Amino acid sequence: MAEESNLPQVQEANVLRCIKCGHCEVFCPSQALILDLRPDEKVALPDGVGDISTEDIGFYLKKRRSVRHFTKEPVPREKVLEILDIARYAASGTNGQPVQWLVVHDPERVRKIAGLTIEWMKTLVNTSHPMSGYVPSLISAWENGNDIICRDAPHLLFAHIPEENPIASVDAIIALTHFDITAPAFGVGTCWAGFVAAAATSYEPLQKELGFPAGRKSAYAILFGHPLYKIYGIPRRKPLEVMWQ
Repeated sequence: MAEESNLPQVQEANVLRCIKCGHCEVFCPSQALILDLRPDEKVALPDGVGDISTEDIGFYLKKRRSVRHFTKEPVPREKVLEILDIARYAASGTNGQPVQWLVVHDPERVRKIAGLTIEWMKTLVNTSHPMSGYVPSLISAWENGNDIICRDAPHLLFAHIPEENPIASVDAIIALTHFDITAPAFGVGTCWAGFVAAAATSYEPLQKELGFPAGRKSAYAILFGHPLYKIYGIPRRKPLEVMWQ
């Protein structure tokens, strides 16, 4: 700067290029930078906090399981918010952060959504839809009292995104994955709700039930609750296949 008393600042021509990702701030070793966005949220990172050994992170991720049997004990809203607060730090294209959340916390509403998903499946029977030959067995299971859709989960989480954003669906999957891998640390089990997610993309009665804000749509959904069973081992997987170039 021309005068030593002046503080460094971004040149006016470059201000609009900032996407507020925070890289400049968090990589500053002296922590001298403060991003002019929610300055009250600046958090110091003490030495060693968050460090995880390669062994611990390996076992933590390898033992992750889709949970399809839940207790009836609800997950407190405060705990759900803690997990979502971590998930909001997920990466997104150009740091757009387009993902918002709908938490269906009432088990009765989860059950209703499962029923609407079955209604959607009934519209696929004897059509050219790829699931046409598959859905009759699911419908039959539901009619026999087996919740094959939501697995009697107490809660359901939707990530919703702007309808016109071409990359937001990927951002939503990244954010949901953050929720998925964070939840077990809080004693919460998850299962990706593919049937519900598929119905939510096209079945108007379900869309009305969910009531997303105008201009937004469901990206995907996850079931969650307290797991009924404990994990005692690591599941088998196909051998690793890698190409090098």
